[in-house]
Amino acid sequence: MNIAIIGTGNIGGTLTRRLTTLGHNVSIANSRGPASLQDLAAETGAKPGTAKEIVHGADIVIVTIPQKNIPHLPADLFADVPETTVVIDTGNYYPKQRDGKIAEIEEGMPESRWVEKHLGRPVIKVFNNIRAQHLLEKGLPAGAPGRIALPVAGDDPVAKQKVMQLVDELGFDPVDAGGLDESWRQQPGTPCYGADLDAEGLRKALQAASPVRTAEWRA
Repeated sequence: MNIAIIGTGNIGGTLTRRLTTLGHNVSIANSRGPASLQDLAAETGAKPGTAKEIVHGADIVIVTIPQKNIPHLPADLFADVPETTVVIDTGNYYPKQRDGKIAEIEEGMPESRWVEKHLGRPVIKVFNNIRAQHLLEKGLPAGAPGRIALPVAGDDPVAKQKVMQLVDELGFDPVDAGGLDESWRQQPGTPCYGADLDAEGLRKALQAASPVRTAEWRA
């Protein structure tokens, strides 16, 4: 597939490495411009560009930037991009650690619903509850004992299925985590965050999650 990755930090860089290894055509962009991406491009074969350039022709666009930077993406980022293009949000809201206060999220809006509102496109939430190093190193073949499961939340069943297939290809068991309004169940502070659970354990953790943010994850 043609996959565009906006953001080349821990998760974005890891996905670039994994997805190019799997044979996907990957394009990358960040806030510092294509010239800053030459080393990652040389390492992986990914094609650097601007965010507006790389989304065109992509089957999947992965947005993996700090929450506070979402509003600074181009307002017309997805102009002329087909509705069939799947958009993934990997982000988390870290108010004390990085992002500052975002009032709508503090008042209960799920993080990815807030992202969706700013992007103007439906999103699928995944890759937000696993450490980048584990995403890089701990993928296993389907059916392998101890295979880590990842929650996938979103409203479009066709888009969600495409993302779940990608998760499986990367070596993780995809678990349907419900619609995007349920994506709070995989936010920081919930039982599945950073837990590296198998599919059964992940489903139990999602059900056990509380919508009330603990003090560590509030502004």
